[in-house]
Amino acid sequence: MNPYEKKRRWKFFLLFFAIVIGTASVLYSDFFVKKMEREERMQFQLYVKVTEKALAMYDDENTTDLIDIIRTNTKLPIMIINSEGTILSYNGLDSTKTNYDFQKNDGKTYDPDYFLRELNIMKKQHPPTPIIGLDETRWYIYYKDSPTLTQLRYFPYIQLAVIGLFLLTAYVAFSSARKAEQDQVWVGMAKETAHQLGTPISSLMAWVELMKSRFNAEDDPLIAEMENDIKRLEVITDRFSKIGSKPIVEDHVVYTVIYNFVAYFKLRTSDKIIFKITGDDQVRALLNVPLFDWVIENLLKNAANAIENEGTITINIIENLAKEEVFIDVTDTGRGIARSKFDAVFQPGYTTRKRGWGLGLSLTKRIIENYHNGQIFVKESELEKGTTFRIILKSSITYEPTSNT
Repeated sequence: MNPYEKKRRWKFFLLFFAIVIGTASVLYSDFFVKKMEREERMQFQLYVKVTEKALAMYDDENTTDLIDIIRTNTKLPIMIINSEGTILSYNGLDSTKTNYDFQKNDGKTYDPDYFLRELNIMKKQHPPTPIIGLDETRWYIYYKDSPTLTQLRYFPYIQLAVIGLFLLTAYVAFSSARKAEQDQVWVGMAKETAHQLGTPISSLMAWVELMKSRFNAEDDPLIAEMENDIKRLEVITDRFSKIGSKPIVEDHVVYTVIYNFVAYFKLRTSDKIIFKITGDDQVRALLNVPLFDWVIENLLKNAANAIENEGTITINIIENLAKEEVFIDVTDTGRGIARSKFDAVFQPGYTTRKRGWGLGLSLTKRIIENYHNGQIFVKESELEKGTTFRIILKSSITYEPTSNT
């Protein structure tokens, strides 16, 4: 299993574990919410029975005093209204907004809109309980959930949101720190590799010059290819030395840069693979040639590996005048990529080869986005038919709109 698959499995496991914890927390809280709802419903039913008893014994002062004590001990917000909608009695509401005594200047106010708001809330939460009031008229008793029950109902979701926000913040912080540490390691390794390659490359150049002079092989094609390979090693060393520093980009003809690299690459690839470069051969863009060659090399290697026997690799260069962009489409006739893997192929460690490191396309994406301010993505792919990668670069030519006069 490659590192990408391991990381993805761990993410699924942690996500599953988080869902289990969240679900358990919500269910556990819901259990207590339902239990409190039953208790409050019983309190309300007791209030209704006591109110009916008080109305039945309205003339017995001793009995009604005892009943009033029982009723006022109920902490639920309750309202009693008649059939005309007039509020006859209430209990458990905010005393600062329900004071009828206008003679006392104690900071308390009477807010009629408050009663209407509370009544509307009660109507939405629970159906009314009808009773027979004085003069045999029909009254209705409403109630709403207590503040404690309301808070408890929303508490698990607030708790999950806070925990989720904390975990997200911690994940971003740790990921950023880990990424920065990994970048430092990769930069150090790249520069050390460039340093270590410098000595043997210089030695190889000297040996080639010695062979040319000793055997009079200035025009020998084999020596020429050896020199090309040594130059290639120099380019690779230069690439590694540039990692971690801001490369210099210069104005180049895109077609020429790609053509020069393909001419070198196709001699070291199977003769059964045909290379084609099509499109606009005058488009210009700001490029760092050694790094951009690395991008093309990674794409061509992946394309060649995807072609099992015979096939074609086509590089099409398109200019988008409206957006001042250059499109570079690299198309192969290989195995193709499943649509679900379009984004995954750029993840570090993702590979379909047993001996692959899974770093080529990840590095390609970084070079294009970070160093060339461009984009790269899988434009289209179909299994067993081929894949097209698209690179988008900013054109180095600014086009002035023409005016018709």
